[in-house]
Amino acid sequence: MGDPDVLEMVQEEGRRASREERFFEVSEQDLSSRESSFLISEEPRFKKDEQSKDSIFFRDGIRQIDFVLSYVDDIKKEAELKAERRKEFEQNLRKTGLELEIEDKMNSEDGKTYFVKIHAPWEVLVTYAEVLGIKMPIKESDIPRADKIPFSCMLGPLKLPRNVKHPHAEYFTAQFTRHRQELFLIEDESSFFPSSSRNRIVYYILSRCPFGIEDGKKRFGIERLLNSHTYSSAFPLHDGQYWKPSEPPNPVNKRYTLCQNWARFSYFYKEQPFNLIRDYYGEKIGIYFVFLGFYTEMLFFAAIVGLACFIYGLLSMHDNSSSTEICDPEIGGQIIMCPLCDVMCDYWRLNSTCLASKFSHLFDNESTVFFAIFMGIWVTLFLEFWKQRQARLEYEWDLVDFEEEQQQLQLRPEFEAMCTHRKINAVTKEMEPYLPLCSRIPWYFLSGATVTLWMSLVIACMVAVIVYRLSVFATFASFMESEASLKHVRSFLTPQITTSLTGSCLNFIVILILNFFYERISAWITKMEIPRTHQEYESSLTLKMFLFQFVNFYSSCFYVAFFKGKFVGYPGKYTYLFNVWRSEECDPGGCLVELTTQLTIIMTGKQVFGNIKEAIYPLVLNWWRRRKARTNSEKLYSRWEQDHDLETFGSLGLFYEYLETVIQFGFVTLFVASFPLAPLLALLNNIIEIRVDAWKLTTQYRRPVAAKAHSIGVWQDILYGMAVLSVATNAFIVAFTSDMIPRLVYYYAYSKNAIQPMKGYVNNSLSIFLIADFPNHTVPSEKRDFTTCRYRDYRNPPDHEEKYFHSMQYWHVLAAKMTFIIIMEHVVFLMKFLLAWMIPDVPKDVVERIKREKLMTVKILHDFELNKLKENLRMNSSDFAKHLMIQENKVHLAKSAT
Repeated sequence: MGDPDVLEMVQEEGRRASREERFFEVSEQDLSSRESSFLISEEPRFKKDEQSKDSIFFRDGIRQIDFVLSYVDDIKKEAELKAERRKEFEQNLRKTGLELEIEDKMNSEDGKTYFVKIHAPWEVLVTYAEVLGIKMPIKESDIPRADKIPFSCMLGPLKLPRNVKHPHAEYFTAQFTRHRQELFLIEDESSFFPSSSRNRIVYYILSRCPFGIEDGKKRFGIERLLNSHTYSSAFPLHDGQYWKPSEPPNPVNKRYTLCQNWARFSYFYKEQPFNLIRDYYGEKIGIYFVFLGFYTEMLFFAAIVGLACFIYGLLSMHDNSSSTEICDPEIGGQIIMCPLCDVMCDYWRLNSTCLASKFSHLFDNESTVFFAIFMGIWVTLFLEFWKQRQARLEYEWDLVDFEEEQQQLQLRPEFEAMCTHRKINAVTKEMEPYLPLCSRIPWYFLSGATVTLWMSLVIACMVAVIVYRLSVFATFASFMESEASLKHVRSFLTPQITTSLTGSCLNFIVILILNFFYERISAWITKMEIPRTHQEYESSLTLKMFLFQFVNFYSSCFYVAFFKGKFVGYPGKYTYLFNVWRSEECDPGGCLVELTTQLTIIMTGKQVFGNIKEAIYPLVLNWWRRRKARTNSEKLYSRWEQDHDLETFGSLGLFYEYLETVIQFGFVTLFVASFPLAPLLALLNNIIEIRVDAWKLTTQYRRPVAAKAHSIGVWQDILYGMAVLSVATNAFIVAFTSDMIPRLVYYYAYSKNAIQPMKGYVNNSLSIFLIADFPNHTVPSEKRDFTTCRYRDYRNPPDHEEKYFHSMQYWHVLAAKMTFIIIMEHVVFLMKFLLAWMIPDVPKDVVERIKREKLMTVKILHDFELNKLKENLRMNSSDFAKHLMIQENKVHLAKSAT
């Protein structure tokens, strides 16, 4: 290696690429020597049956297994090609310095799987640690940990043991360079690099190692070999069993420690061991659990306020004048309401919705406005404090100068396979595959058309559910009216509530079915777009999946909140869907109850279904895989075979976890004005979700390849967008879906009772219709002895010169609603901007710590180089003194000789 400056070597991609090429282009003599040493190491030093099934070492018991490849003999026509690819690939791996040990299929449980165990020796680790710019400790930090928080003594039961929370001391770090090894705190070469760094280095080599030239192109990378089924799997090993600690000579079993202190459901109230998660799984997985934990902590405050608002509604239920009037036999019992459907529905009395009006008050009361404003502020605080938490995490995990993970920017094998053109990369100045835009445009059109089609399908399914509700409402109404056995049920299960409940359940089932199929279609269509890099692939898939799930999960809630009951018309001139089904009406108390029902069923159902699926699915698959594998019980069921039989986490494992959390965030923020218990439900779910994710990752999945990440990526932008949208949706829910604004207008402008201002509100909110004005095809068949019926609207009575036109009160209420929306949005947005301005993105103490660490790192590096220079000068001066003494001796001898 030439230049010792690591930072410069990492940043210059062209120089890095050329350096890597030199690692692969080793002389034949060097290769033969490596192979001969490998063959020697292949000879077992002890009997196979004496080897521990939990060993994570080669047969010599010394070299640790960093990665495992597996494959089975292929009897198809491509068997020779695959065997040739494996031979070339493994040969090139040995050229890079990796050491391989192959387990014959006769030693495996199923008798047909070969395992290739890979060990990265010290020279390989130090070389690629330098290439990847991995930071390693140079001196123990003198900056005290920022663990002290107010009332920390009261949080003792929530804390983990210190050795679990902080498994190692904090250090000043610098990018590793092999020419400055004396600078780093290397006590033991075998444990200097953590296992996550080791498997990351090995995977980096595997992803760039060539395996031959096909069709005139150089083919490389383990991902291409996995896609072609040349290898069946590639994974790093867990460091032991999760249910028991490892025995020497195996290293400390972090998997067991994580299972005991993190993945146990009985520890649901404990903090998470983030540093241990990061050490074992890498920063990318670690930051997901930090985000999920922080989000759950913030939900705790929203849940308390939401629960307080719900309790307020519960305590004030009996004092609500609207529900009191509706339930009063002398008021609500005497108000005859117009039929809710044509012909089959009969007239009904207002007091039949007594229970529904009381239930509506739980969520539609004075606290609704307060909670909507509070959640607008809460979401701002959550996102701003998360910025600070992320900045603190970047400092603690050495991600301040983080560069994008090389694997994310690496060309995808599928992209290279489809490319017929090549051009010079402007950065590396090397020829690389290139796909013209004209070749991609058809796939982009197909992708856009597919997403649009599926979104249209979601809308069509939602319309189908609306048609279901419209068509069965009359059936429910006539059935419940005619059945004498349902007399007692009718008091709390009205046709409206029955239709709403069944419609919501049906909608949830449709959502799950559509989601199941779209996940697979979106993954396929994203591959067809042929994204250039892994990062482009993930970004494209994120856009497709989020747009679809946004429409899929929220469309029914948007319909109930903003469309249902808004374009009904009035008796005698109703609007019809497809000229067949009459538009749905809201209850006399508004549509908020149905929105709450819809939100509760979809949100709770999704969370319960998701947790059950995440827990049961890998458990059943692993059980079945182990059952098939254990065919030869007398064989050693080795550590690599045990991990091979586990489920694969996959490169998109975290993607779906983030997507699930973001969709839940939407339920909590977009419609929270209608359901103040949503944060509480989300909180309870996340407490379970953290432990379910920890349990499945620790016990049911192969160990993922460690990867770096300094943020939650594009999901942060999505959260910001949803936070802004939530202000508008909650303002519109309070204005148009709840009954809050009409009550306030009546209270201040139309009430004539100074002692009880809300008395008479129900009667005021219902308009009068003359039954004789009903068209013949809509009026109920049975004759009645009353001449008028009531309906929910603000319209002129039949005796008015402009009968059935909107009254002046309608325009007053509409003006008040629009005014409320404008005021609420401006107030909340103003507070959001003020909070965002007042709260710094990076805490002051973190800024100071970063400056202190940079200063100390520069000082340590300066002192190291200075001492090295002095040693070189001292050595040179001593050599010069010796040379001068020899010359003087020669002169002296010459004089004495003469």
